[in-house]
Amino acid sequence: MTEFVGIDQFVQLSAHSLEQLSKGVLGAINCNDAIATFVARHLVQANLMGIDSHGVVRLPQYVEQVEADYFSPAGTPVVTRCDRGATVINGSRGFGMPAMQLAVETGITQAKTNGVAALGITNCGHTGRLGAFCETGARNHCLTIILGGGARRNWRQVAPFGGSKGMLPTNPYSFGIPGGERGPVILDFATSVGAAGWIYAAKSAGASLPKDMIIDRNGHPSQDPQDYIDGGALLPAGGAKGYGLALLAEIVGEAMLGRVTTDMNWIMIVIDLERFQGVNQFSASAEAILAEMRECPPADGFSAVEIPGEREKATAEQRQRDGIPIPQQSWEQITAVAARLGVPVTT
Repeated sequence: MTEFVGIDQFVQLSAHSLEQLSKGVLGAINCNDAIATFVARHLVQANLMGIDSHGVVRLPQYVEQVEADYFSPAGTPVVTRCDRGATVINGSRGFGMPAMQLAVETGITQAKTNGVAALGITNCGHTGRLGAFCETGARNHCLTIILGGGARRNWRQVAPFGGSKGMLPTNPYSFGIPGGERGPVILDFATSVGAAGWIYAAKSAGASLPKDMIIDRNGHPSQDPQDYIDGGALLPAGGAKGYGLALLAEIVGEAMLGRVTTDMNWIMIVIDLERFQGVNQFSASAEAILAEMRECPPADGFSAVEIPGEREKATAEQRQRDGIPIPQQSWEQITAVAARLGVPVTT
């Protein structure tokens, strides 16, 4: 969970008020009620969990993309089969979140029948927080894996290891697996040092970026979001390892799934874990593993060893109670877009 640097002015808002505002904005750009409701809830849930780069700060970007005909907010996803027999969710150029939800629901059904499912997701806009869909699979006792790529022609965001300019998208991965007593273990990460959404969120908020996250157009380190926007690049996470993962996802996204038409192409793999272990046996074993990790003494500067996904759950509980902090500058941009679209703003 990346934090803004150099920001001390926030507006504290309830999840309900943010969801209502988001739904209003989405409806004003021609989303039907079901899609507007689903996407609004998805964005606010990201904010609740502290994934602010994938929350309501995205609304002005979505409006701008719709007005530029980058994607169609009215698009509704459908299940199709390609001519070689694979299941592919066609997003119909709409929001990617409904396409991902349809994919995981279809994948769970197929996995429960066949043991494993592999689906493509294509022709859709931004898919939001991938961990949400992997968590759905995990709560149905399935190992769920998502990765995406193929959009380097539109999004040359990340420098390859050893390179000095952006060549690849952030090509994210997400994994979800049932855990023990505290719920699923969720990994959701870009193959760059940080998600590109954090750069635009930091720019919107007037914040600086952490060190060693981006380079400017001349290949020099920078903490200024504008340097990235002006032709700079993100660095790959973990050096050569992040670059390798991004490159593999790019090959899957284009060579396997075909030329990208909108945002990215995605592959989702869903495995029914009951084909390997019973639910009770799996949960007991997983809990034992996780308990061992939690018992590890923390290193200097850390309070405890964490399990992926648990910090986000704790943040969601706190923000549901105390409200969601939105940087003042970002809030002004969101409300300006809402006002232009004739959407009332209540706090």
